[in-house]
Amino acid sequence: MRKITAMLSPVLLLFITLLCNPAYAQNQPARTAVSTTGFDLKNGDRVVFLGNSLFENDFQFGYLELALTTRFPERNVTFRNLGWSGDNVWGDARSTFTNPPTAYQHLMRNIADAKPTVVFLGYGGIEAQEGEAGLANFRNGLNSLLNTMDSLGAKTILLSTIPVFSEDTSINLSKRNADLELYSNAISKIASERGKQFIDIYKPIQEISKKENIIENGVHLNETGYYYLANVLEKGLGLKAEKETAAITVSKKETVASGNAKMLGSGNDLKFTIHEKFLPLPAPASAAKMPDDAPVLKISGLKKGFYTLTANGIQIAAASAGDWEKGVEIKQGPSYTQAIEIREMINRKNELHFFQYRPINETYIIGFRSYEQGNHVKDLKDQDILIKYLEGQIALNRMPKETIYQLSALK
Repeated sequence: MRKITAMLSPVLLLFITLLCNPAYAQNQPARTAVSTTGFDLKNGDRVVFLGNSLFENDFQFGYLELALTTRFPERNVTFRNLGWSGDNVWGDARSTFTNPPTAYQHLMRNIADAKPTVVFLGYGGIEAQEGEAGLANFRNGLNSLLNTMDSLGAKTILLSTIPVFSEDTSINLSKRNADLELYSNAISKIASERGKQFIDIYKPIQEISKKENIIENGVHLNETGYYYLANVLEKGLGLKAEKETAAITVSKKETVASGNAKMLGSGNDLKFTIHEKFLPLPAPASAAKMPDDAPVLKISGLKKGFYTLTANGIQIAAASAGDWEKGVEIKQGPSYTQAIEIREMINRKNELHFFQYRPINETYIIGFRSYEQGNHVKDLKDQDILIKYLEGQIALNRMPKETIYQLSALK
């Protein structure tokens, strides 16, 4: 069920936008971005997620966009989610009109309006229901889409299908997954033939599902599923963060920090900062275990006893001197809170965009009956003001902020 988003007056929205001045982030000089291997985003890039429910369902979670936003915090990049449940490479699910534009023309218009420079394609799940008999038609459609992306000058990354885990006894699960793998292989082959990057998400999702509850309805990823999918994409793009270690050595003469830690003064309590290249990807509460890449803090030379660690005055960890010497993972704190707040803004922005490019009364507003309610097109365009405001707020908050840590003996 779609929620109806309240629309503020354009004047009020413009006032809010100017007051908060999101343009500040867009006008800042570019700085050195995070070093990556094989994949990069540049200032001005427009990233589009195009496909079926694999992408549409993430508009309520925002993990895929959050991962790319935080890995390139110094780049001004626009993201648009054009996923459409039940869609195929011919755009059939977008057939919401009873006369032109056709479903495929509708798909082409969605792509053109998004002005993509980078596209993540997630198709094949619906088409695989046709089995081997529909493979040729799928190949033709996928190549046609890739031709369109090439003509726009957009870089395209192709994703595999994902397995299904349905408990519906009427479904031959092994046959369904065999077909999904068949189409996944076809996507991989086309990517290779055309020099496109291909990321296999089928096998990783299959393996993760054995340890975590990441599927709902036996078919779609849940919130935890999208969290792990974001991790899989990071790895596939060469963006997966290495475990960072900050080290502090305490002695009678002096206290020395190494790695990405920096001491702040001296005294009975250790006070320091830790330089972060980018914000973490916070796991949802439903995740049983976070990936093993949380930053580690090692502190040696402490007297026996227990010590608490605070971040900006809030306790985030407690451990014995022995455990601190071995290293303690930092899995909460201001950086995680900041990332969570960014994800919330991403979700609000994507919801606004969803109802903008897919209005509930589409036929009456922009379709063949637009003569009745076509005046509301202006209201849809006014949503751009709120969308740009949220994008400005995301830009202002995507860089890690300085956190002051303090280690104190537990009394």
